[in-house]
Amino acid sequence: MEHKPIRAIISGGGTGGHIFPAVSIASQLKELNPDTQILFVGAEGKMEMEKVPAAGFDIVGLPIVGLQRQFNWANIKNDLQVPFKLAESLRKARKILKEFKPDIAIGVGGYASAPLLRVATRLGIPTLIQEQNGFAGLTNKILGKKVGRICVAYEGMDRFFPADKIVLTGNPIRSDIRPATPGTKAEGIRYYGLDPDKKHILVIGGSLGSGTLNKSMKRWISDGCPGGEGAEVLWQCGKYYKKGVDAFMAEHPEAGDVHWSDFIGRMDLAYAMADVVISRSGASSVSEICAARKAAVFVPSPNVAEDHQTHNAMALVRKGAALLVKDADAPATLLPTALGLLGDPERVRSIEAAAGAMARTHAAQEIAEEIYKLLQ
Repeated sequence: MEHKPIRAIISGGGTGGHIFPAVSIASQLKELNPDTQILFVGAEGKMEMEKVPAAGFDIVGLPIVGLQRQFNWANIKNDLQVPFKLAESLRKARKILKEFKPDIAIGVGGYASAPLLRVATRLGIPTLIQEQNGFAGLTNKILGKKVGRICVAYEGMDRFFPADKIVLTGNPIRSDIRPATPGTKAEGIRYYGLDPDKKHILVIGGSLGSGTLNKSMKRWISDGCPGGEGAEVLWQCGKYYKKGVDAFMAEHPEAGDVHWSDFIGRMDLAYAMADVVISRSGASSVSEICAARKAAVFVPSPNVAEDHQTHNAMALVRKGAALLVKDADAPATLLPTALGLLGDPERVRSIEAAAGAMARTHAAQEIAEEIYKLLQ
């Protein structure tokens, strides 16, 4: 297929999980043709307004805001602004589309994509959306009725979208995430200063950290790290929690096999060294763990729309590709569950094989090809 230069608008965000897939799609389009012109549209004041320029792309913001799910007076005041912000965002989206004149508008979910994609469909501009989760978000469910193509990461998404528009592509992930080799495993162990004669658990709670995962680690350490003989833990606590974790670990010097950090820069090596991974089950994390071919224990966050992290995790659990511990049960059972898995090499291998079979490592390329097919 010829990959001629195109003009593409990519819209989405408002929440963090939509940014990396958007940047990955944009990078793939530029790789197919460096003359392609790309403009991002996000939500004013949200992290995409910093992350997208840092990746080398231009972005403009809309004044759109999302509905708040917690009941308090501040959120009520914010929700009263939604209709006015939406009207202004629709007006600005129309102006952006008229000026940029895109060949295609791409939505990656999140409330920031709603005005842009809605106006694009009305103007007859070809449109494509990408849904990262196993339970479609509200914005994409609404847009799915009008857009030309819907790229999804999980089977069974015809529950939410017209079946004839769906293409199973997977989620775009970082290109350096791949199954470990003996060499990369050893490199990861060296890089993080770990003991090659021990087994290793990786605990990842995201850049901001997970209160539940941190609480689970603290309880296990306070109990004397039961069952942890012969194992080391690399624990990403998140920058929000780092100061408190530092103080806690200073009070528990006996937990010498627990290594903690607010941020893990080389996730490729962190996955490579891990025998078992403990993680939230956001779409990007699930896709990366499958691509890394790792045995994971997921703890879905209960604080997300439509409980989509549980749907993401269950898509793997049903196929024997992961374990699940409920958020409320995690402080008491998470580490014992992970250590029990660590001590069962045969089960680890079985889960790794099942997770690897679900990996789709060329998602960005497949989505880019769907964009060109739609334009043809």
